[in-house]
Amino acid sequence: MDIKILEFAEGAQKARGITVIIDVFRAFSVACYAFDAGAVKLIATAKVEEAFNLKSKYRNSVLVGERNERKIEGFDFGNSPTEIIKSDLRGKTVILTTTAGTSGLTNSKNADIVLTGSIVNAGAIVKYIRALDPGIVSLVAMGYRAAESADEDLVCAEMIAAGLRNVNEDFEKRISDLRLSAGKRFFQPENIDFSPPTDFFLCTMTDRFRFILRGEKRLDGNIDLSKIDI
Repeated sequence: MDIKILEFAEGAQKARGITVIIDVFRAFSVACYAFDAGAVKLIATAKVEEAFNLKSKYRNSVLVGERNERKIEGFDFGNSPTEIIKSDLRGKTVILTTTAGTSGLTNSKNADIVLTGSIVNAGAIVKYIRALDPGIVSLVAMGYRAAESADEDLVCAEMIAAGLRNVNEDFEKRISDLRLSAGKRFFQPENIDFSPPTDFFLCTMTDRFRFILRGEKRLDGNIDLSKIDI
């Protein structure tokens, strides 16, 4: 199994084989929590205007997402798992757009299979990929605002890679230490309204969920995410 770790939208464009688009803080953690809260469908889109367009077509839908980390005006929720876990999304279609994660999904045009990646379901991702036993795996760390390397996404990529190689490595300290690096923004008082400390802990709960999210390209260029229990 040839495993490559790539970064940003450019990495998504280069990705081949089974591709995991990783956005730990916070898009693909949020997506897992949304399904856990009862969502029946999730559509990922790269553009805000397209999100509003999709909402007009799906009556029982909610808008979730951010720009510059903050909830987009007119949206129902920001990109915050803290908001999602307090909500009842049973029967809802979630329409998600974020700065990094969703653009990675829409850019992964050459992948055979596309999955989302996060710490909260990394173990399930490993099990799913190992069962398929592909020749090529691309792990794409989307980074902070899809422009700067992000420790949390690279740690998640390395966790998945280690699992696929059957290497027994303890990542818990590295995950905990994210609070001192990439995750310190969650503990800054000025960010509490849109990026609270609970988001950090919800995004770093290793293997909280035993399902994966698999993407399927739509005719409109957006991505349907579906939940597959592992």
